[in-house]
Amino acid sequence: MTRVEPASAPEVQHAVKRILLRAPKGPFEVCSAEDTLDRNLIAENSGNLVFIHAAWKLLSAPGVEISPDRLVVQPDAADEINEQFDAYVIPLANAFRLQYQAALVRTTELVRRLRIPVVVLGVGAQGTVDHGWDAIRPIDGAVKDFVSAVLDRSPTIGVRGEATREYLNGLGFRDVDVIGCPSMFMWGDTIDVERKTAVIDERSNVAITISPYRAAMGNVAMAAHGRYPRLTYFAQDLPTLGLLFDGTPLPGGTPESLLPVHPSHPFFREHRTRFYVDPWPWIEDLRNFDFSFGTRIHGSIAALLAGTPAVVLAHDSRTLELARYFDIPHRLLRDVPPDLDPADLYADADFTALHAGHAERFETFVRYLARNGLDHVFAHDGAAVDFERRIHDTAYPASVEQWWPEGGAGTARLAARRLRRQARRAVARLRGGRSGSFAGRRRR
Repeated sequence: MTRVEPASAPEVQHAVKRILLRAPKGPFEVCSAEDTLDRNLIAENSGNLVFIHAAWKLLSAPGVEISPDRLVVQPDAADEINEQFDAYVIPLANAFRLQYQAALVRTTELVRRLRIPVVVLGVGAQGTVDHGWDAIRPIDGAVKDFVSAVLDRSPTIGVRGEATREYLNGLGFRDVDVIGCPSMFMWGDTIDVERKTAVIDERSNVAITISPYRAAMGNVAMAAHGRYPRLTYFAQDLPTLGLLFDGTPLPGGTPESLLPVHPSHPFFREHRTRFYVDPWPWIEDLRNFDFSFGTRIHGSIAALLAGTPAVVLAHDSRTLELARYFDIPHRLLRDVPPDLDPADLYADADFTALHAGHAERFETFVRYLARNGLDHVFAHDGAAVDFERRIHDTAYPASVEQWWPEGGAGTARLAARRLRRQARRAVARLRGGRSGSFAGRRRR
């Protein structure tokens, strides 16, 4: 699904041509699943690549060179970045959270040393669904420092939704634009989600996404497992990728858990799990499904990009504000029954507002880009088609499914595989974890 005609947008003055983009890898860099695991090329969650590579596509206007920063943040490299690039573009997810504080502080130190524009694409604050911010109050100072540094180099900061704007307004910031997330603009100003069947039943292909730390999803997942023989779990987190490779349970995972955190779980035992390390084949696979539901926001967005109906089970402000901004059908996880039937979600889902407001939301996004001197691929006839053709011609790895031999996760063969994985990861850490710095690595 690619938009061919150029979108109307403000003319970009002094368009940026050399972009350093926050990304672990580019969309045309093919890496094996095992290499992805060893080097963490999904930044902990494959959903990150959905919005990062969407941003890469959006910024790939003719004449623009994009380089990934490999998620390497080196304040001492500021002079090199100033010399080599015209802008530093930072697509972010829920960066305003306690676990990200150290990375946020380090990024702030780098931004303060830069003389080029710094453009943030869709940062989010992680609070409760009721917009409670008590849990992140300890990092208010770090957030203020980061936002202040960005606003010294950009007219506004782009946030994911109203909740994050409310949080930043409370810290005293007014130059805040709600722009959503680049992922939803993968196809520009159009999105086409269609029902393929009147109802969901036992013959339907149903996809489920699960945050393996949300206990309530255990009962929901197992209830759906019992009803839908073709239910497939699309996993996203790095520890689950490791589990699929060598049977290592997630931290605290036990055979009794209703969540898929142990190799004995039915989703693994019955080969009902898939894991993609690139967004493009993931989206393509989801075209074959009738419905997707669950707690992963970018898992749901991947389904919508495939044209497959999806419903989000929102469990915090970061998932809820995106669902609300884009009018993605959703329910609060806390309000759904343990034996939730996905057929009820499917029957109630209404995509009218999602379709009706999409073009206007896209125009808001490209106006934000233009204000920051950034061109976009959909403003140039044929450019998006060319990008999609390159994607189509790239041979990405297939989904990772259960690797283990029939002997189970405790065999000597798996033990050897775990040791090899540990050795590979140790080597990767010695080499800096990811594939070097941005220097000399510009790519279209």
